[in-house]
Amino acid sequence: MSDRAERVRTHPEVHEALRDGLPVVALESTIISHGMPYPTNVAMAEEVEGIVRANGAVPATIAVLDGIAHIGLGPDQLELLATHPDVHKATTRDLPWLLATGRHGATTVAATMRLAALSGIRVFATGGIGGVHRGAGSSFDISADLTEMAAVPVAVVSAGVKSILDIGLTLERMETLGIPVVVNGSDDFPSFYSRTSGFPAPRRLDGPVEIARFLHATWGHDLQLTTGISIANPIPSADEIPAAEIEQAIDDALAELDRRGIIGQDVTPFLLSNVVERTGGRSLDANLALVRNNAAVAAQIAFAFVAQTGEWW
Repeated sequence: MSDRAERVRTHPEVHEALRDGLPVVALESTIISHGMPYPTNVAMAEEVEGIVRANGAVPATIAVLDGIAHIGLGPDQLELLATHPDVHKATTRDLPWLLATGRHGATTVAATMRLAALSGIRVFATGGIGGVHRGAGSSFDISADLTEMAAVPVAVVSAGVKSILDIGLTLERMETLGIPVVVNGSDDFPSFYSRTSGFPAPRRLDGPVEIARFLHATWGHDLQLTTGISIANPIPSADEIPAAEIEQAIDDALAELDRRGIIGQDVTPFLLSNVVERTGGRSLDANLALVRNNAAVAAQIAFAFVAQTGEWW
């Protein structure tokens, strides 16, 4: 058995789908272990996988368990991620440590992208992407999601940049890194909980078929670009929290973050949890709604992507 086979395992269903050229959608696992409380987290994970299936694709939730990177999980493994007290939040740089030491790790957007690309998966659904943190001029806190998106050819379907971040600077950074950014069905760039952010869409495309053509144009034989792609998919209108309303909760949460001196990988989980408290749970409801929506659209894009050529190449 090869070293890679020992350290990276693909679930049989996912392996067969990739072998046969069927659409597959990668799903992250940080949202399970660090993004939502139990049992909401495991119920959401199972529901999201069901949504991917209902829209014509095979789900591949990605995580590291006992030092092995798993591309696709079974029910018992989802339960472990949702309940185990010692699951590390893992970005790309954490993967070697987890594999070398035999630990559990829930993958962020960056780590999920890396493992998805390694396995040949082209489309990935998540809630929101990381980016440039507010105050990054002094903290230099910029998510590895951006550098990974610049390096691996995976399309990331999200509800935009998380609204706790500096969206304008994140868009500027993605432009510098050469990351194609499109918004599905809107001229406005969304802000996670809200359909607008005050920034225009860098480019607009309408629906899975147009977006799949864009993926082929990006990675196909003519251009052969190797970057990832950011597909911003606005939260449904019925589920959004208006930007002006959510901004106050975020400002208050940021002030509390500063008082507590929280830094590093703990910043995003703290802010999201604190915003949930300050909105009386409305932000969690919005988060659940946008994750469902992104899973459906990602599966439709993956289906259209395969249908246009009959393969992932």
